[in-house]
Amino acid sequence: MKYDYNAEENRMEIENRIRNLMWTISGDYDLDVKPDVEAFARNKYIALYDAVKQGAFARYFDMNAFSLYIIKKLYYGAEEGPLMGMAQLCVDAAGYPALVKDRPGVKGIRRKAFEAMLEHDFHRLNQSFAGRVKLSFIRDALDGRRRDEKRIQEVKDCLYSLEGASDTMEIIRMTDFLYNKYVDAAFERKHGNLEHVLAVELQEIVQDGWQDFLDEEMYESVMEQFLEQVNQQVTTLEELQEEKEEKKKRGGKRIVVLDEKAIARMHTYMELNFGRSCLTDMEQERMNRRLCTGAHENCSLYYTEGILADPVLSNAQYVNAKKQSERNRLLYHNSKSIVKHNIDVMTASLRRALTLRTEVDEIPSEFGAIVPNRLWRIGRTDTSKMFTRIIKQNNSDFVVDILIDASGSQRDRQSQVALQAYIISRALSNAAIPHRVMGFCTFWDYTVMQRYREYDSPASADERIFEYNTSANNRDGLAIRAAADSLAQREEDNKILIVLSDGRPNDVIVNRPNSRNPKIYCGDYAVQDTAQEVRKVRNAGIFVLGVFAGKDADLAAEKTIFGKDFAYIRDIRNFSAVVSQYLQKLLDW
Repeated sequence: MKYDYNAEENRMEIENRIRNLMWTISGDYDLDVKPDVEAFARNKYIALYDAVKQGAFARYFDMNAFSLYIIKKLYYGAEEGPLMGMAQLCVDAAGYPALVKDRPGVKGIRRKAFEAMLEHDFHRLNQSFAGRVKLSFIRDALDGRRRDEKRIQEVKDCLYSLEGASDTMEIIRMTDFLYNKYVDAAFERKHGNLEHVLAVELQEIVQDGWQDFLDEEMYESVMEQFLEQVNQQVTTLEELQEEKEEKKKRGGKRIVVLDEKAIARMHTYMELNFGRSCLTDMEQERMNRRLCTGAHENCSLYYTEGILADPVLSNAQYVNAKKQSERNRLLYHNSKSIVKHNIDVMTASLRRALTLRTEVDEIPSEFGAIVPNRLWRIGRTDTSKMFTRIIKQNNSDFVVDILIDASGSQRDRQSQVALQAYIISRALSNAAIPHRVMGFCTFWDYTVMQRYREYDSPASADERIFEYNTSANNRDGLAIRAAADSLAQREEDNKILIVLSDGRPNDVIVNRPNSRNPKIYCGDYAVQDTAQEVRKVRNAGIFVLGVFAGKDADLAAEKTIFGKDFAYIRDIRNFSAVVSQYLQKLLDW
């Protein structure tokens, strides 16, 4: 293929034009700029105004401080699209008045950019409240300010109050206020106020995704890239519809690309951040060949006792896991009397049900064990029931597997989940029912199965459940398949699998050059796959209960996955009570 030097030269010219514009506006020639040539090709005025805004934002405000707020807000579950929309309007409202005083020529670029937005994106913007706010804001800039419907006008009044703002914190507070009031009114109640959001440490943020598995040098590089992306987004006028559509196809997750150096070091990352594998290489390979098929082809399973039980070294991940374990134990000690009461009630219930199953009845019969004191009836009576037959109740053995979603989506309730799992485990131990407790999450192509206690472990092992901590993503179908595989090998007649999840199987896809890549696992595809695994497990004779502790929006997915055998708990503190009722129902069956 012939190389197009003219196209490359034209591209470089555009890049230099955008870069020089940003440097001129910001006054900072060390500003690292990545010009968006594709945006320029779509509409040069929109691209130029974006460059102007990015330069102005860097000049008048603290770009990184504002972008860090966005990252932290997203970390707590804010919707990216509406949050970015509010942030972009706040940045424009605060920065433009100061900018146009210094550079009057910016007024013309802004006007042409806004006219292009109205021409190309009117229909799309008009379909949402945030879009209608943006349309009204643009019209005000083009035709003069006018009154609008109440809610839109309230937002615009807030935006115009930022004119003359000189402190980045003013923009942060206004963005946060607008998001909490007009996008997600329940956000502050669920996740905390602005001060709580800003207080989160960066180390905690990177634990939520794949970045926490990188060393310090790579971690810093990733955070710089992340900040760079957010900086660019909050100063961008145009929403790239093609990118949004592609992101939608991937279930809202970005595809992260890592280099070959990261690939080669991945097993080391796993050991450093999850603890050593409790399987030999040969056992691991055999397990992967047998279980990682179909939708989970090119995936791997990683069985571990956890970073606290078998660490490689005392790194940041180890320290954070230890802190979370201490928080879990603190909740236990502060709730000791309540916990003990719950354990006692659940234990008594299980023991009573087991006792009923082992009761023995003796009835007269025509066969069985002969009864000597009935022999005199021979020839004297018509009865032939000279024997006693022993009727035993169904005393089949039981074994239980408790599988807990340990992905980042459980972050807000880690200590509660650990406490409830401990109550169940201790009651099962008291009732002498063999059981295993495991947590699962997915990082890269590894689905991590962390074992807190084994089936026949002593009761003292129950306390290891307080080592529960969350990170990364979740490939529920593979985790359920792996848990059921070892459960099926138990000798007990009645096997029970209990799965606590939020009904959102979702795995960030990491695109690795020159390496295998698992199929994208999210949305309906992931839900259907998980539902199919549950059906397979039930067809194999294993009882499966889904315990749902997610959002109402994901309830339909949970029903699809578990059918009628699922329990919806609005409060995680009811987890042990729900499981107790289910176990008693099966024991009484």
